[in-house]
Amino acid sequence: MSDFWSWFLIALVVLNLVGCVWLLWYTSKQRNSSLPTGETTGHVWDGDVTEYNKPLPRWWINLFYLTIAFTIGYFVVYPGFGKAEGSLGWSSQKQHDAEKAKADAAFAERYSQFATMPIAEIAASSEALAVGRNLFANNCAQCHGSDARGARGFPNLTDTAWLYGKDEATMLATITHGRIGVMPALGAAIGDDAAVTAVATYVQSLSGTTVDPALASVGKSKFDLVCAACHGTEGKGNPALGAPNLTDADWLYAPDLATIREGIIKGRNGQMPAFEPVLGADRVRLVAAYVHSLSGEPVLAAAPAAAPAEVEAAPAEPGMDAATATDPAAAPATGAEG
Repeated sequence: MSDFWSWFLIALVVLNLVGCVWLLWYTSKQRNSSLPTGETTGHVWDGDVTEYNKPLPRWWINLFYLTIAFTIGYFVVYPGFGKAEGSLGWSSQKQHDAEKAKADAAFAERYSQFATMPIAEIAASSEALAVGRNLFANNCAQCHGSDARGARGFPNLTDTAWLYGKDEATMLATITHGRIGVMPALGAAIGDDAAVTAVATYVQSLSGTTVDPALASVGKSKFDLVCAACHGTEGKGNPALGAPNLTDADWLYAPDLATIREGIIKGRNGQMPAFEPVLGADRVRLVAAYVHSLSGEPVLAAAPAAAPAEVEAAPAEPGMDAATATDPAAAPATGAEG
């Protein structure tokens, strides 16, 4: 806060306090000199409601003076009088930090056993999963839902589709560093509106949707030229890039032609924030164990080398099941496509 605003606030406080004292003093001294105390002022409402010339009781006025005295004492002890910190040096930030440090110490003492434990073993602990579930509800449910089933544009974490892979290192990297996914707008690269429709039709066919085979055949040639670089010639995706598998039944947005066309023409952008600054390394492991338990699949110990999570971009085909390329929350906490 600048000196100007500090003095501005001090002036406001002082003027208000002085004004309150003056108002109490002035009104307590004023009387209707033409009438003795206790007589009516001549004002009558509703036929029988009469105003009397009676001042406030002295004890009531003294209570107001006490509140003013309390206010002065408060500004001496606590911050609020411009930039003055108060004699106690208290602030909400300091109190928060102290309480957080105390809670972190208690958490570390109780759950330090999970710091180096494999995710599969953590997932077998009912105590650890209970904590992981609470952490998920407080930090992840806003995007993925309280049941972790996601929504349109937000990945379902309870299925068996994994965008980056289901090994322990990848899961931890996703939650720790977050994901940034981008599918570029490819409409111009593919061609005119008819070509975009053909590619969208071919993408539908990859997951078993009944489509016009002739149109899908036209779309395949365009797909091989533009989209296969990320999704592969068979459309099965690339976990190293976070490019989704287009041949399964998992769709992040929707499998209809209009939604797929929109993804091709406009592209998709999504980001999952890094949660290590919020949760810390130990809590990240508990969340990872809980999320993985939702899929019911075993945790892999290792995975193929992948680009660092914080810089991975997932160019994904038209709004399919690409968690990072299409999800406003980007890749889910486990890297599931959705």
